[in-house]
Amino acid sequence: MRWLGSLHAEWTKLRTLPSTWWLLAATVALTAAVGAAAASSLTTQVCPSPAACHEDTVKLSLTGVQLSQSLCLVLGVLSMGAEYSTGTIRTTLTAMPGRWRVLTSKAATLSMLTGVAGALAVLSALALSHLILPSPTDGATLRAAAGSTLILVLVTLLGLSLATLLRDTGGAITLGLGVLYVIPILSRLVNSPTWQHRLQRWTPMPAALSIQATKNLERLTIAPWPGLGVLAAYAVGLLAVGGTVLRLRDA
Repeated sequence: MRWLGSLHAEWTKLRTLPSTWWLLAATVALTAAVGAAAASSLTTQVCPSPAACHEDTVKLSLTGVQLSQSLCLVLGVLSMGAEYSTGTIRTTLTAMPGRWRVLTSKAATLSMLTGVAGALAVLSALALSHLILPSPTDGATLRAAAGSTLILVLVTLLGLSLATLLRDTGGAITLGLGVLYVIPILSRLVNSPTWQHRLQRWTPMPAALSIQATKNLERLTIAPWPGLGVLAAYAVGLLAVGGTVLRLRDA
């Protein structure tokens, strides 16, 4: 019963936060729109048919995930950061002293909402792109779609973790965006091929985005599912650290 009460409380807080629905709607719209735009960039001369196309059209259709993940990061940060900024975190922890239960319930609620919105976003992107440029529908496409949805969920949990650790909305968003976008750029600027390979293999986003590839898998620096596992390790690991810090310090 305590867990049900905690889940209900976190669901109530999340659904009454105005930014939640705007961010989720924007995630769906941005993922679909960017994916359709990316697909339309290929002409019929380049891809006369799915079989004759050398481009990874599925990965191209899911390009929008690279942008919409920032919205999911912000959603995760605000779910905890809003409570710290308004001081309502004290009320939450007074009503529900089990701090691990509070954080776990918040993570579960966020995962559910982002999972639904992410699945809708990914399916919309693939459907729109398919109308523009027919793409194969097979196991690799299903893996790319499921993995892209999981990327959005894990990035949301990453935002929650950073907000729990830093207790500062602006700082958590800035650090999170650095992880998502700055580190991948730096990995391409490193002169050493060895370190470039290591950064692309073991930093969250370059590794995780390998899940979207459906062609030329042998050229990837890390296989699709292990790559997604790297992001999962960061998100879950930081969530565990955040839960420990939340439990040990004052609100």
